Amino acid sequence: LQRARGLCLAAALCVLALALVSDASPTPVSLLGINYGRVGNNLPPPQAALPLLQGLGIARVRLYDPEPGVLRAFAKTGIELYVGVPDQCLAAVAEPAGATSWLKDSILRYLPDTKIVALTVGNEVLTGNDTALTRNLLPAMESLHGALAAANLDKQIAVTTAHNLGVLGTSYPPSAGAFRKDLLQYLCPILDFHAKTGSPFLVNAYPYFAYSDDPKGIHLDYALLEPSNPGVPDANTGLHYPNLLVAQVDAAYHAISAANSAAARVVEIRISETGWPSAGDANEKAATPESAARYNSNVMRLVAEWKGTPLKPNVPLRVYVFALFNENMKPGPASERNYGLFKPDSTPVYPLTYKPAHGDFTPGGNSTGGDNDYYDISAASREPTGRRWTWAQAAVAGGAAAALMVAA
Repeated sequence: LQRARGLCLAAALCVLALALVSDASPTPVSLLGINYGRVGNNLPPPQAALPLLQGLGIARVRLYDPEPGVLRAFAKTGIELYVGVPDQCLAAVAEPAGATSWLKDSILRYLPDTKIVALTVGNEVLTGNDTALTRNLLPAMESLHGALAAANLDKQIAVTTAHNLGVLGTSYPPSAGAFRKDLLQYLCPILDFHAKTGSPFLVNAYPYFAYSDDPKGIHLDYALLEPSNPGVPDANTGLHYPNLLVAQVDAAYHAISAANSAAARVVEIRISETGWPSAGDANEKAATPESAARYNSNVMRLVAEWKGTPLKPNVPLRVYVFALFNENMKPGPASERNYGLFKPDSTPVYPLTYKPAHGDFTPGGNSTGGDNDYYDISAASREPTGRRWTWAQAAVAGGAAAALMVAA
């Protein structure tokens, strides 16, 4: 009897151990991310973002600065963060000593508990009108990468920057995509940097703006990524474009190829921002909750399909939706304050007709492009009420209960 009890105890402990190992193992999830902007005076504390992200099945977040309270809130969650280096810091971090100091003060103190996988240096710098920022952009990227390498973190944390699609001088058809000639002197060495370090080329892509500028020339369903839209062919390549977002990405790919053919073979484009406003001024007629719901639902569906663009079908789209919350202090037209999926009280602005399945994954394992373990998210970021989590917890509970009963 004693031997039987011992065997039962051993079996129960094995069940418990297996359940714990299973629960702690990395779990691949969707490639979908979201931008967490905080330009508002009525936003909830950063801890309030966590259940919203879990409900959406999102384990990737882009921040615009290294705010200590936010970085602490994401500690030990397993959520992967792109952390912004604000424009006003570029001059300081362009110098190696400044980069080392900024990295120590703003990033290193939060590692490894907070999972930072990339630094985005500035935002849409090249399409601004600040020549000093433009000159400092690449030196800042290089100095930060050097500081990361000195700390043995360059394989863990990528360095990149996000571009407005205004860097393109030509975007239609996609095969004619080309950068503005006045920006080539900056973009070509930036592409060399991406190729050398393995970091992604980020674009902020908004079909909303293209449609708003030309509502007669662009079909709304094409801009909203509706699957029923017949799409548009590119006569130069024979490729068929089902929606405007993938056409914009391929235009950027063609621009990279035209500017730097060597970099084009290895540099991956990722969408650092895309979204659709749910409200706007009187002249912003496309900014409606219905269109915003359709667009963002279709973005989620597109990402969950693990498909690439017509030009790069084997490179799954990686997208950061803009944005988590409406931000009431953003300047500009009313639409700028109405991109959020959620209101500041954490209620949805509109219902989404599609949400990504938790645990989505792609065959093929690790990614290319610089993020450390891009597909591998720790168990802490799993859906707490999902079936897999429930089964693991039940196994733990059952094993522990059995062990206690046998021991008694």
